[in-house]
Amino acid sequence: MSVELPARVNPLSRALSDAGILAWRSLKRIPRTPDMLIYATIQPIMFVLLFAYVFGNAIPIPGFPGPRAYREFLMSGIFAQTMAFAVASASVGLADDMSKGLIDRFRSLPMARSGVIAGRVIGDLVFNAFVMLIMVICGFIVGWRWHNGIGQALAAFAILLLFAFAMLWVGALIGLSVGGPEVASSAGLIWLFPLTFLSNAFVPTPQLPKALQPVAEWNPISSIVAACRHLFGNPSPFASPDGFPAQHPVWLSLIWCVAIIAVFAPLAVRKYRSATGH
Repeated sequence: MSVELPARVNPLSRALSDAGILAWRSLKRIPRTPDMLIYATIQPIMFVLLFAYVFGNAIPIPGFPGPRAYREFLMSGIFAQTMAFAVASASVGLADDMSKGLIDRFRSLPMARSGVIAGRVIGDLVFNAFVMLIMVICGFIVGWRWHNGIGQALAAFAILLLFAFAMLWVGALIGLSVGGPEVASSAGLIWLFPLTFLSNAFVPTPQLPKALQPVAEWNPISSIVAACRHLFGNPSPFASPDGFPAQHPVWLSLIWCVAIIAVFAPLAVRKYRSATGH
């Protein structure tokens, strides 16, 4: 009597399946913790209202007079900042799982190493897509519009989600490297504030000190913001209008996203392996 052996499971298929299951687990927690959704949406809405109505008349956009020009200039910066701050959700979530011993339980299961982290990243990405939808509605309320058609607008949103995906891998590495969720909360954000404000997100780079202008224009957040403004048809002044960041903002944003993923995704998986001995 012959016994049929189980078919060998493709490692990629297993990793995708594990990631999907854990992503669903991550998303199911949101209805149970509505305060997380409330706080995640309040911060970007506050930034929109604060900058649009308090600083809108104080920060002129070269070549585009009027407060509405600043609001259209502003929204891409708010979008990119919010997607960058996705680092915190991944870092705190994974650090919390580590501190509660949940990762040790996963270690005892026949799961792909990458699936555990990818599940968290995918779940957080879906959550950030919802937050971005709320921000789009808020942007329309304050007067922001896109002018290059729905196709290019969707391309801009796709770049923003790709950037969020890249930053979530950074957050995953931080969450696996620190001692607990409290430390992860600070470690995930403290370096992002100077990176965000030393960019074109809120202030046009021609108005920055000359020594900071090249740094700001090659900043990865600036690249994402400039690509979105280009695709939305919003004002996008540059201190060096003939430079590569000004001439090829979409390509530079894609290069930055791919580079971040290529560096931090393998590092996060390796850190998970060393942290769990898996």
